[in-house]
Amino acid sequence: MSKVIAVLGVGPGLGLSIARRFGREGFTTALVSRTDTRHASYRESLGGTTHTYAADVTDPAQLEAVLARITDEAGELDTVYFGPADLSGPRPAPLTETGAEALRAPFESIVFPAARLVEAVLPGMLERGSGSLLVAGGLSGKYPMPMLGTLAPASAALRMYVLTLNAALRETGVYAGALTIGGLIDRGDIHREFTKQDQGFAVGTLDPDVIADKAWSLYVERKDAEAEFTAV
Repeated sequence: MSKVIAVLGVGPGLGLSIARRFGREGFTTALVSRTDTRHASYRESLGGTTHTYAADVTDPAQLEAVLARITDEAGELDTVYFGPADLSGPRPAPLTETGAEALRAPFESIVFPAARLVEAVLPGMLERGSGSLLVAGGLSGKYPMPMLGTLAPASAALRMYVLTLNAALRETGVYAGALTIGGLIDRGDIHREFTKQDQGFAVGTLDPDVIADKAWSLYVERKDAEAEFTAV
């Protein structure tokens, strides 16, 4: 029976590349996004055994329900990738122009859902003594980027959450790794929206297939807690 990877927050960029990379290794892929608009094209693109689900993973009830469905229909989760990108919320703003309340939304859309996901799947992984958690985050969580000011505290919290989890899971057989991304992801929704108009500053583009290859290496080798990607 093949292993199962759940890709939460799948889009045409990195999420799809992650699914394709693990699918090449024989994994059954379970893709989750907010709507099912592109699910048919995802299944056609990936081939193999691919399940698709529509759910808002920032909603605790929907997250719990979709994880239960995946387990029931696809099988026990070996690996979970978390990388949702919410384009509907407020755009990041400089900290000099905002107050404390502006920091709430990024935590609610990024940090808390990741922690709820871990809370849901980690006990089973620990019981089996195997499993992997891969989490994508932004480089603003590691280096100051004033233009992403209100996003930075949540990015930093997410990154440290994963790194601390990695350290806590040593010797358990379960792995947690962070993909820290500094740049736009080619073919992704954010890349498409960002490049529609002149933003007044340049941002480099990253190849999602390269990131997915590194994610596979992290999964296999289980030595490094983090892989950093910076567009030049």
